[in-house]
Amino acid sequence: MLFGQSVFQSVLERLKAEDETDEDAGAPTVHRVSGLGTGLAFDVMAFDVMALDVMEGISAASQRVGQAYFDNLDLDAAAAIAEEPATAPPPEPVMPDHLARIAPEEIAAELAIAAADTQQTLNEKRRAFAKANHPDGVAELFRDNANRRMMIANLLIDEAMRRLPHS
Repeated sequence: MLFGQSVFQSVLERLKAEDETDEDAGAPTVHRVSGLGTGLAFDVMAFDVMALDVMEGISAASQRVGQAYFDNLDLDAAAAIAEEPATAPPPEPVMPDHLARIAPEEIAAELAIAAADTQQTLNEKRRAFAKANHPDGVAELFRDNANRRMMIANLLIDEAMRRLPHS
Protein backbone atom coordinates (compact mmCIF):
# COMPACT_ATOMS: atom_id res chain seq x y z
CA MET A 1 0.00 0.00 0.00
CA LEU A 2 1.38 3.34 -1.07
CA PHE A 3 -0.02 6.34 0.68
CA GLY A 4 -3.16 4.54 1.77
CA GLN A 5 -3.86 2.95 -1.66
CA SER A 6 -3.22 -0.51 -2.99
CA VAL A 7 -0.72 -0.94 -5.80
CA PHE A 8 -3.56 -1.70 -8.20
CA GLN A 9 -5.38 1.51 -7.32
CA SER A 10 -2.24 3.59 -7.75
CA VAL A 11 -1.61 2.09 -11.22
CA LEU A 12 -5.19 2.82 -12.27
CA GLU A 13 -4.86 6.45 -11.16
CA ARG A 14 -1.57 6.85 -13.03
CA LEU A 15 -3.07 5.44 -16.25
CA LYS A 16 -6.12 7.72 -15.88
CA ALA A 17 -3.85 10.73 -15.47
CA GLU A 18 -1.82 9.76 -18.58
CA ASP A 19 -5.02 9.40 -20.64
CA GLU A 20 -6.18 12.87 -19.57
CA THR A 21 -2.88 14.45 -20.60
CA ASP A 22 -2.96 12.65 -24.00
CA GLU A 23 -6.52 13.81 -24.65
CA ASP A 24 -5.59 17.37 -23.73
CA ALA A 25 -2.69 17.28 -26.19
CA GLY A 26 -4.95 15.97 -28.99
CA ALA A 27 -2.54 13.15 -29.76
CA PRO A 28 -3.85 9.71 -30.64
CA THR A 29 -3.70 7.17 -27.83
CA VAL A 30 -0.55 5.10 -27.87
CA HIS A 31 -0.37 2.10 -25.60
CA ARG A 32 3.09 1.06 -24.57
CA VAL A 33 4.21 -1.71 -22.30
CA SER A 34 6.94 -0.72 -19.91
CA GLY A 35 10.07 -2.76 -20.28
CA LEU A 36 9.66 -3.25 -24.01
CA GLY A 37 11.80 -1.27 -26.39
CA THR A 38 10.11 1.46 -28.38
CA GLY A 39 10.75 -0.50 -31.58
CA LEU A 40 7.88 -2.88 -30.75
CA ALA A 41 5.32 -0.27 -29.75
CA PHE A 42 3.69 1.59 -32.63
CA ASP A 43 0.93 4.07 -33.11
CA VAL A 44 -2.11 2.31 -34.55
CA MET A 45 -3.40 5.50 -36.15
CA ALA A 46 -0.08 6.16 -37.91
CA PHE A 47 -0.02 2.57 -39.17
CA ASP A 48 -3.50 2.90 -40.74
CA VAL A 49 -2.49 6.11 -42.54
CA MET A 50 0.72 4.52 -43.77
CA ALA A 51 -1.17 1.46 -45.03
CA LEU A 52 -3.57 3.65 -47.00
CA ASP A 53 -0.66 5.51 -48.62
CA VAL A 54 0.86 2.22 -49.75
CA MET A 55 -2.42 0.89 -51.15
CA GLU A 56 -3.31 3.97 -53.25
CA GLY A 57 -1.94 2.34 -56.42
CA ILE A 58 -3.93 -0.88 -55.94
CA SER A 59 -7.39 -1.21 -57.45
CA ALA A 60 -10.37 -0.93 -55.13
CA ALA A 61 -11.48 -4.46 -56.02
CA SER A 62 -8.14 -5.87 -54.93
CA GLN A 63 -8.56 -4.42 -51.47
CA ARG A 64 -11.35 -6.89 -50.74
CA VAL A 65 -10.14 -10.05 -49.07
CA GLY A 66 -9.34 -12.74 -51.64
CA GLN A 67 -10.12 -10.50 -54.61
CA ALA A 68 -6.44 -10.17 -55.61
CA TYR A 69 -6.44 -13.86 -56.55
CA PHE A 70 -9.37 -13.41 -58.94
CA ASP A 71 -7.80 -10.30 -60.49
CA ASN A 72 -4.84 -12.41 -61.60
CA LEU A 73 -6.82 -15.51 -62.59
CA ASP A 74 -6.74 -16.40 -66.27
CA LEU A 75 -10.36 -17.41 -66.87
CA ASP A 76 -9.70 -18.49 -70.47
CA ALA A 77 -7.14 -21.07 -69.35
CA ALA A 78 -9.44 -22.31 -66.59
CA ALA A 79 -12.29 -22.71 -69.09
CA ALA A 80 -10.03 -24.63 -71.50
CA ILE A 81 -9.07 -27.04 -68.74
CA ALA A 82 -12.70 -27.54 -67.76
CA GLU A 83 -13.74 -28.25 -71.38
CA GLU A 84 -11.22 -31.05 -72.01
CA PRO A 85 -13.07 -34.17 -73.11
CA ALA A 86 -13.38 -36.89 -70.53
CA THR A 87 -11.24 -39.93 -71.22
CA ALA A 88 -12.94 -43.20 -71.98
CA PRO A 89 -13.11 -45.68 -69.11
CA PRO A 90 -10.32 -48.24 -69.12
CA PRO A 91 -11.09 -51.43 -71.04
CA GLU A 92 -12.31 -54.46 -69.14
CA PRO A 93 -9.30 -56.59 -68.11
CA VAL A 94 -8.83 -59.86 -69.97
CA MET A 95 -8.25 -63.00 -67.94
CA PRO A 96 -4.86 -64.59 -68.59
CA ASP A 97 -5.05 -68.08 -70.08
CA HIS A 98 -3.33 -69.79 -67.15
CA LEU A 99 -6.01 -68.55 -64.71
CA ALA A 100 -8.68 -70.38 -66.73
CA ARG A 101 -7.03 -73.74 -65.95
CA ILE A 102 -8.44 -74.73 -62.55
CA ALA A 103 -8.59 -78.52 -62.84
CA PRO A 104 -6.18 -80.33 -60.46
CA GLU A 105 -4.70 -82.33 -63.37
CA GLU A 106 -3.86 -79.14 -65.29
CA ILE A 107 -2.25 -77.55 -62.23
CA ALA A 108 -0.28 -80.74 -61.50
CA ALA A 109 1.02 -80.68 -65.09
CA GLU A 110 2.13 -77.05 -64.61
CA LEU A 111 3.92 -77.89 -61.35
CA ALA A 112 5.58 -80.96 -62.90
CA ILE A 113 6.04 -82.68 -59.55
CA ALA A 114 8.35 -85.67 -59.91
CA ALA A 115 9.49 -88.44 -57.57
CA ALA A 116 13.02 -87.01 -57.70
CA ASP A 117 11.93 -83.64 -56.22
CA THR A 118 13.38 -82.67 -52.88
CA GLN A 119 11.89 -80.38 -50.26
CA GLN A 120 14.01 -77.54 -51.64
CA THR A 121 12.82 -78.03 -55.23
CA LEU A 122 9.21 -78.32 -54.08
CA ASN A 123 9.54 -75.05 -52.13
CA GLU A 124 11.01 -73.39 -55.23
CA LYS A 125 8.09 -74.65 -57.33
CA ARG A 126 5.64 -73.30 -54.72
CA ARG A 127 7.29 -69.84 -54.78
CA ALA A 128 7.41 -69.72 -58.58
CA PHE A 129 3.74 -70.78 -58.83
CA ALA A 130 2.68 -68.21 -56.21
CA LYS A 131 4.59 -65.48 -58.01
CA ALA A 132 2.60 -66.09 -61.20
CA ASN A 133 -0.77 -66.95 -59.64
CA HIS A 134 -1.17 -65.21 -56.29
CA PRO A 135 -4.62 -63.57 -55.94
CA ASP A 136 -3.08 -60.26 -54.85
CA GLY A 137 -1.29 -59.99 -58.18
CA VAL A 138 -4.30 -60.33 -60.49
CA ALA A 139 -7.36 -58.20 -61.26
CA GLU A 140 -10.20 -58.51 -58.77
CA LEU A 141 -12.44 -60.20 -61.35
CA PHE A 142 -10.03 -63.15 -61.55
CA ARG A 143 -9.16 -63.54 -57.86
CA ASP A 144 -11.49 -66.49 -57.34
CA ASN A 145 -9.72 -68.48 -60.05
CA ALA A 146 -6.29 -67.47 -58.73
CA ASN A 147 -7.34 -68.43 -55.20
CA ARG A 148 -8.57 -71.84 -56.37
CA ARG A 149 -5.34 -72.43 -58.32
CA MET A 150 -3.21 -71.52 -55.28
CA MET A 151 -5.20 -73.83 -52.99
CA ILE A 152 -4.88 -76.77 -55.36
CA ALA A 153 -1.15 -76.16 -55.95
CA ASN A 154 -0.48 -75.92 -52.21
CA LEU A 155 -2.37 -79.17 -51.60
CA LEU A 156 -0.43 -80.97 -54.35
CA ILE A 157 2.94 -79.69 -53.08
CA ASP A 158 2.07 -80.48 -49.43
CA GLU A 159 1.08 -84.02 -50.43
CA ALA A 160 4.35 -84.44 -52.35
CA MET A 161 6.31 -83.25 -49.27
CA ARG A 162 4.51 -85.73 -47.03
CA ARG A 163 5.60 -88.56 -49.34
CA LEU A 164 9.26 -87.58 -49.16
CA PRO A 165 11.45 -90.01 -47.26
CA HIS A 166 12.30 -88.67 -43.80
CA SER A 167 16.01 -88.54 -43.06
